Order: sequence, then C-alpha cells, then structure tokens
Amino acid sequence: MRLIRHLCLLLVLISISAEPTVSNSCQRNCGKISIPFPFGIGHGCYHNDWYEVKCNNFVPFLPKINKEVVQIDLPRPLKHEDNLVEYVPFGSLRIKTNVNSIGCNSGSSGERPEELVNLTGTPFRISGNHMLVAFGCNNKVTLTHVEPRIVGCISTCNFTHIFENFPPFTPLTTGCYGYKCCNVSTPTESSDKIGVKIESIDGNITSGGCRVAFITDQFNQPSRPWVNITDPKWFHEKKYSTIQLKWKVLTMNMSFEKSLQCLTDPLYDVHSRPCYCSGVISIRPFKEKINYLRCACTYGFEGNPYEVDGCKDVNECTLREAGSPKYCPTRGETCLNVPGSYRCVIKEDKSYQIYIGVGVGSGVLLIGAAFWLYKLIKKHIKRNLREKCFRRNGGMLLQQQLSSREDSVENTMVFTSKELEKATEGFSLGRVLGRGGQGTVFKGMLTDGRIVAVKKSTVLDEDRVGEFINELLILSQLNHRNIVKVLGCCLETEVPLLVYEFISNGNLFQRLQEESADQVLTWEVRVGIAKDVARGLSYLHSVASPPVFHKDIKSANIMIDENFRGKLADFGTSRVIAGDHMSHMTSVVSGTPGYVDPQYQQSGRYTEKSDAYSYGVVLAELITGRRPYFQGNSTLASFFLHAMKEKRLLDILDPRIRNDCDLEQVMVMANIASSCLNLEGEKRPTMILISLELEHTFSSLPDTKTTGNDKEEVAEASGRSREPLSIDVASTSTSLYELS
Repeated sequence: MRLIRHLCLLLVLISISAEPTVSNSCQRNCGKISIPFPFGIGHGCYHNDWYEVKCNNFVPFLPKINKEVVQIDLPRPLKHEDNLVEYVPFGSLRIKTNVNSIGCNSGSSGERPEELVNLTGTPFRISGNHMLVAFGCNNKVTLTHVEPRIVGCISTCNFTHIFENFPPFTPLTTGCYGYKCCNVSTPTESSDKIGVKIESIDGNITSGGCRVAFITDQFNQPSRPWVNITDPKWFHEKKYSTIQLKWKVLTMNMSFEKSLQCLTDPLYDVHSRPCYCSGVISIRPFKEKINYLRCACTYGFEGNPYEVDGCKDVNECTLREAGSPKYCPTRGETCLNVPGSYRCVIKEDKSYQIYIGVGVGSGVLLIGAAFWLYKLIKKHIKRNLREKCFRRNGGMLLQQQLSSREDSVENTMVFTSKELEKATEGFSLGRVLGRGGQGTVFKGMLTDGRIVAVKKSTVLDEDRVGEFINELLILSQLNHRNIVKVLGCCLETEVPLLVYEFISNGNLFQRLQEESADQVLTWEVRVGIAKDVARGLSYLHSVASPPVFHKDIKSANIMIDENFRGKLADFGTSRVIAGDHMSHMTSVVSGTPGYVDPQYQQSGRYTEKSDAYSYGVVLAELITGRRPYFQGNSTLASFFLHAMKEKRLLDILDPRIRNDCDLEQVMVMANIASSCLNLEGEKRPTMILISLELEHTFSSLPDTKTTGNDKEEVAEASGRSREPLSIDVASTSTSLYELS
C-alpha cells in the first residue's frame, strides 16, 4: 500500500511538472482584469493548477485558493541598485477576502468573528504593506498567527475612553484614532497566513451592536471607496476587502527555466540577456525537487519574463522628461537605442539631406493640397446634390409639417443619406431582402443598434410630392402591432428612401411557397395570421383617422415575426381617404395580378371592399397553399370559387395540413374567403365584420392567442364601422359530407 501511494504521488508530480505550450489564442482578459502568464484561462493557457483562473461572468477566480482576483501584476523590471544575489522582485496579486463581523445580523448566520487567510504550501505569500482596520463600538480586534508579536487596536464610541488613552494634542480629525474606528499596521514581513479576531472590550460579546474588522491594502489610498465612512453595517454589507499577495512560479523541474533562456548567474553582465531568473530548490519526500522560480526583465527591458521572448527592449530615445528628451539632451548629441540601453552620439552635418527633404516635402504638400481641394469640391458637389434631391422630394415641406404639427409626429425621423448608406453597407446586394414593383428592400443596422428595413422606392412623380409627404406623416402615426411601423424616411437621394421596422421571419408568401418539410405552417398558425391581418385592416379602415386603404394586400406584403404574428407591410400604393369619401378614383389601376379587385379594374374606383377582396385571396392561399395566379389568365380566386361551387373544398385543401386541421373551421374560413371574393363589391363584408367573425369562430383555438387588447380594438373598430355588424356565414356554409 505504501508503494502504491508513492507511485500515485509521483504521477501527480509528473503531471504538474509538464511544461505547457501556451497558445496564442488564449484568453488574456477576464472583464477589465488582465490575466498574464503564468496565470491563464482554459486548458493549456496556465503554467500549472496553482495559476489556473476561472472567468465566471467576467469575474476572475483562483479555484486552488478559492479567492476572487482583483488585479495581477508582473514583477517590475530590475533596477541598477537591485542586489541580484539577495533580491529578485515578486509578482503582485490582489484578491478579495471576507470582512469579519459580529452583531450585524439578527441571528448568527453570516457572522465571522474570526477569519484566517492560510496560504501555506502555495506559491503565494501575504505582503507586509497592509492595515488592520476596525469599525464599531466596544470593538477589540487582534491579528492572529503573527506570534510572537501582539498586533491589534480598540474602537469605541465612548469619548471619555478616547481622551484617557490619547494625549491632548491628538487631533479629532485624523481619521481612525479610536472613536468608532481604529487601525494599525500589520508586520512588514510577508507571511504564509494571517488572521483577524473580533472581541469585546468589556468581555460582553453581545454589547456594542454591529462591529467589523478586516485587513486591507487600500487604507492609505485617497481613492478608496469607503473614505469618511465609519458605519460598520456598510462594510458588513460590502462583505469583502482586498489584500495583496506576492507570487512566484512553482515548477517541478528546470526545463521551464531553461526554456525562458534567462540569465541565472548574477555575476554575468545583466545586459547580455533580457531577463533574469533566481530559483530556490526544495527537497520533498521521495527526493523529488520542487523549484520556486522568480524572474524579472533586466535593465532596459519590460514585459513578461515568464514567456519566451516576453521581455522587450525599451526605446529610451523616445522617453521625455519635462518636455525634453530624457537621455542625450545636450545640443549636438543624438540618442541611439541599443538592446537594453542607449548611446549618445554626435550629430553629423546633414544640411543637404534637409534641403532634399524640404523639396520632397513641399512637393508632397502641393500634391496633398491639390488632392484635398479635389475632395473638397467633390464633397461640395455631393452636398449640393443632396440638398437638391431633398427639396425636390419634399424635404422642405416635411420640415414645415413637422414643425407646425403638435400631434405624435415626433417619432418620425428624417435620416440622412450617409446614415442609411452606412446602415446598408452602401446598399450592398448582400443586404437585399426582396424586390417588388414598388422598389427594393434592404436590411440595415442603425448606429443605435436597431435592425431596420430600408425601402428604395421607384421614381417619385414631382406632382405628387405634397401628397407623398402628407401620406408619409399619416402612415408614420399608425400604431398597431399587426402593422409594420414606418420609422422615417430619407429625401436626400434621387428617389425617396423609407425606413421600416425589421421583421425577422420573412413573409407569408415565402412561408407558403418556399417552406421546407420541417417548417410547415400549421393550421393554428394560419388561423392566427388570418386574424392578425384582419385586425390590421380593420384598424386601417375603421380606427385610423383619416382611414387608409392599403391597395396592395398580398401574402408577400404580410410579414411574420418571431412569434408567428402577421404584420401588414409595404404601404407604397396606399391611399389616405379624406373626409367621408370612403373610395378613391384613379385613372391608373395599380396592384398585384391575382389580388386586384375585378370591380376596381373595370371602374377605377377603389373602396375598402377592394382591400377585402385581396384579403379573400390571401385566405384562399392559406387554405390551399397555392399561388395567387396560374399559367395563362387563370387566378386562384376563380379556381377557389369554382371549387367551392362544386363542393370540392377537400380536393383543393393544402395536403400539408389536411390531417391536422379541423374541417369545420376550414369550412368557416373558406366561406369567409368566398364572401370576400364576391364579384359584386357591395355584397362583400367589411374588414371589421370579417375580424369579428374570425374572433368569434376561432376564439377557442389553443394556439391562437386572442388577448383582451385584441377584443378591445375590435370593439373600438366596430363602434366606428359605417355598416351594421352582421355577417351570415352560415347561409353559404356547406355540410361536412359535402366536402368530399
């Protein structure tokens, strides 16, 4: 058994002694704290387990000593006055340690009347430049494990006790003189362990209220966070103080020291190598050797002495002192940097080189001035062009409208062309989200981090500038979760740019026609999208003031967000309806084939029922999964109505949802679609009636979320509806057996 224990210990020592090859990809910062080698984060990035750092939520932690790290400093470079035989600098490590307390909690939980920092057997030692500080009344604190010394202080709230124990000339403004606070320096020698113990002056541990004590290296620092604070509860809640440790490198053999190629003999010229190492060999049981190594960069070098080629030459010739060169300040001398040092040399007469330099410099200056002038003129031309486009596209009119109106237009932003060019990477092809008859849509990121969709429209007719600006202001005020928000515009380009909120999940057309087998829109999701679009159109027709006709309802203009909610987009052809005229006359019919109301095509008169017709085509798409138009002149609308007339709904139902849908619900939606596709516009239902029917029919659907706000919006819209709230879907319904 003894032999087995010896073999196990030997294996552990061999694993510790393996010198790691540090990767250049190692993480060297945890939060704002630098982690230099031999410390490191992650396997292969630290020297051995003593120097492993865990980075938890940007907070560095040394698991071997169970302490949080505040700061790690490498050993300072050697100075000329250092005696290398007796002293090589240590590295410095600041850690957090617990604050001792008693009487600060109602119970005994969390109380620490005695705390010990024990670093015995580690490559770390506690520095001697600390202060023992205590706060509270009836508080007697002492250091432990500093024998034979007795170090401590007394903190009391009794002024009489203070004046009895201190001479009269002691000023009362000197800080911790004994009243509510006291302090005393720790021993100057470094040590492996040190403790703090809290007692009572009168022997009654329960008297005196909350009392704390701790060791800190911050007491004499003006920037310490607790200057002028004497309330012990503040320190108890803070829970920790910082102390400073010295560190050196523990290694099991000399291969690590040899790999650094540092000077090890102090009798040699220290300038011959950029680093110097001093080792102490400790003999452990079974004759294994443990080497404690301290290294530092030599004179004229700085950096990390524990990395190969980590000490770099300092260029003394670049150093300045009081505005003048620190080295070789004498006139006529010049500083020449050499490894680890410098030399002062007499300057040569180089006047001819100066003349050549002046000539070349003048030529470069003239070329630079010409180039600068060219850039200035080009910039001026671009600015004039932007201003011209801004005026032509109605920018002055928009500014007047924004300054004169007091309603909610303050959120309408007027973007500059530079902002949007930067946001879209110069309208890169890689940023294109889609193209259509009204323009191209690009994905962009604003300087505040918002992701937006930027629409580059087609040429704007100058005769419609005023109308365009007025409609832009109205559309920017539309505020509904089922309508894509218009964030602003840019008028400095040849054609206006509109900025919308970005919807991440694509559009309905893509989802229906281009979806893969594992991304099929379920029947519940399709019903939810139908309801969302109906709510958005009801808002436009019946709540928005003045009402708005979309004029281009289609599945490609229905965006789907991350929660699979539908949102109406692309108001490029929309019309704002003034007064009580709930229609719009035009000589040019616009819209997408397959979605355009036939009555609007014949008469040129667009009404809210025209939007309802296009909505009916979208419902047919949701039910059948087919495109809105086929080869030739055949459309989905006529195909759908013909199938409904022949009672063949099941034959045209999208096969991807046939096995998972409720046929009664499908029939209800199909009947609504049929009523929307009625060739006589007067017989089509309004969008508010459609929305009410959908809310009523599908309110129990588990995946269709109808909130109280939804119902309130529908109720508000129904109150403004210009038509009686009645829709007879049942009159056109078909019994279930007729579906086959």
